Amino acid sequence: MGWMKDETGLGRSAANYMPLTPLSGLQRAARIYRDELAVVYGAHRKTYGEYHDRVTRLASALAAIGVKPGEVVATLIPNLPAQAEAHFGVPACGAVLNTINTRLDVATVAYIFDHGEAKVVLADSQFVPLAEAAMAQMKGEKPVLIEVPDAEHGHPATGRHPLYEDMLSKADPAFQWVLPEDEWESIALNYTSGTTGHPKGVVYHHRGAYLNAMGQVLSWRMVLRPVYLTIVPLFHCNGWCHTWMMPMVGGRLVCCRDITAPAIFDAIADEGVTHFGGAPIVLNMLVNAPASEKRSFDHTVEVFTAGAPPAPATLAKIEPMGFNVTQVYGLTETYGPATECTWGEHWDHLAGDDRAAIKARQGVAMPIFEHITVLDDQMHQIHMDGHEQGEIVMRGNGVMKGYYKNPEATEEAFKGGYFHSGDIAVQHPDGYIQITDRAKDVIISGGENISSVEVEGVLMSHPDVNLCAVVAKPDEKWGEVPCAFVELKPGAAEDDKGLIAFCRQTLAGFKTPKTVVFQELPKTSTGKIQKFELRKIAKEL
Repeated sequence: MGWMKDETGLGRSAANYMPLTPLSGLQRAARIYRDELAVVYGAHRKTYGEYHDRVTRLASALAAIGVKPGEVVATLIPNLPAQAEAHFGVPACGAVLNTINTRLDVATVAYIFDHGEAKVVLADSQFVPLAEAAMAQMKGEKPVLIEVPDAEHGHPATGRHPLYEDMLSKADPAFQWVLPEDEWESIALNYTSGTTGHPKGVVYHHRGAYLNAMGQVLSWRMVLRPVYLTIVPLFHCNGWCHTWMMPMVGGRLVCCRDITAPAIFDAIADEGVTHFGGAPIVLNMLVNAPASEKRSFDHTVEVFTAGAPPAPATLAKIEPMGFNVTQVYGLTETYGPATECTWGEHWDHLAGDDRAAIKARQGVAMPIFEHITVLDDQMHQIHMDGHEQGEIVMRGNGVMKGYYKNPEATEEAFKGGYFHSGDIAVQHPDGYIQITDRAKDVIISGGENISSVEVEGVLMSHPDVNLCAVVAKPDEKWGEVPCAFVELKPGAAEDDKGLIAFCRQTLAGFKTPKTVVFQELPKTSTGKIQKFELRKIAKEL
């Protein structure tokens, strides 16, 4: 049916087929944007020609140490130039990049070193003690540790290990990059921030990394030469593939070590930052920054936010400040963002809470995903009525290869031909997906399901609340009841009865928090609130 039958001589050849890889983007950029700025960090300002040269030297140096194609090179580095260089230099010697969360405990880092069998670790001087302690706990062969100092920002070399810059200076600038023969070859290994047991190793391939980077250019309405600020940690889904994306569009990567409101406002005002990604906690920080920390700018900054729906109150305040916020959603298993809340012209007239309610949806599949929808536990499509709940599932080129050395978990995640997210959602009549909760975060009170996200949205609209999280607290009568943990704005007085009464104006009685605890919330490195820690506290109350 419609296929051309005679395929004589129509095979693949060097003229019409190359395995997809994000490495090609930097090779091209080094030719086209050679003298344009590529990477900025304080006094470190490198053009694309220089960026390409440093990446080539890194690949050469790793090969010289004995790193072979398919082996793992790990990093413990914040959002700095060396971390960006590793995104290209490690795969350019044929190796697999394993960027490790710098906030993990020693035992977990030791497990990751062992499980991934890292041959080399590139570590920022601040995290050299963490790397050393983890190596001391390892069961297997220890990696070579290369130190990356950041003296300008208070982290000089310890003097205990070979130095990154020395290694680059001695390397071969004519080293031939090792490009994948098959685009299914692995490019990166990312360990999930598992809340129970050992983290799982998520494997990315060159094809997925290339397509995810390209697809987000479309989703983000990106034109040539964007200026991108690294707020999403580059160890988190490889910074949502944004470091691989920048050379494709001749963009500039502005590195940011410490995520603070002044650092962000300065980067926007001084470097002309046009794009960044971050959790809603980052938006909150910008909204609540004192006037002395804010800077004015005259362009619109495009923001991808994920990790939790931004509270309507936050959106209402941040958009007039010059930020256009798009909610995206994804997982480590999907290279970062997989859905986007694509804005439609038919919503342009909406304002305030009505506008924020649309923006709080996780949205629809990004261009490179084949299908993302919500299914019930029989794998049937749920009713798109905004009420019936199911699990978000997805298929397409943006889904991981699988879990490293864990075929059982891979098979479970892919059952029925879809990747199962574990996130519970409704679908609106227009197909837009909206998360109601992680499966494990739903509060079941007297047989009624309560969405913690809904209760949090109400609390966040209170003028005194800076941040909050709602979890289940065991209850003899109801089984579980909502318990709120709240961080107040500076100067606000603790008033649990007042907050409960405020929620009661909007929420049904059974959804209203029965207890309010005022404290700082435990967070992951990406700003996600660690609800499992709060559940432990709620249990003891």
